[in-house]
Amino acid sequence: MYERAGRILHRSWAIAVAVSVVHYVDNYVNYRDYPAPAPGSDVPVPSQAAVGLSWFVFTAFGVLALVLWHRRRIVGAAVALTVYSVSGLVGLAHYAVPAATDMAWWRQGHVVLDIACGLVLFGFALWATARAGELRSVREPARSGSR
Repeated sequence: MYERAGRILHRSWAIAVAVSVVHYVDNYVNYRDYPAPAPGSDVPVPSQAAVGLSWFVFTAFGVLALVLWHRRRIVGAAVALTVYSVSGLVGLAHYAVPAATDMAWWRQGHVVLDIACGLVLFGFALWATARAGELRSVREPARSGSR
């Protein structure tokens, strides 16, 4: 179970990183093209610098999740993965402002994909936490021909 889950985690994480690179680079480089809330709105508006820096902070938690996973520190990995999943889930904030659905189709695409990746990784973190005991203790049988 651990090996299969690890493969799913790695593939999901790699896709999430690729999608987030597109989303965050676009959001940073084209910051002024993204819809903003009306002046005086209660919706927070991160600065362009915060958008750029946050990708590195979130991704560091993603890397930490993988390191902890390989050490079979499943709950710690799940916590770090949950923090990383916010990188995608925060994309929901784009839709808290007027005209968000007026963004170009390709921009909608990477924002929605980033949100979906966040949901997948958050779901994996919840699943791994629920199965932490099994994932920590079960050793996969050695493959024939390996040492």
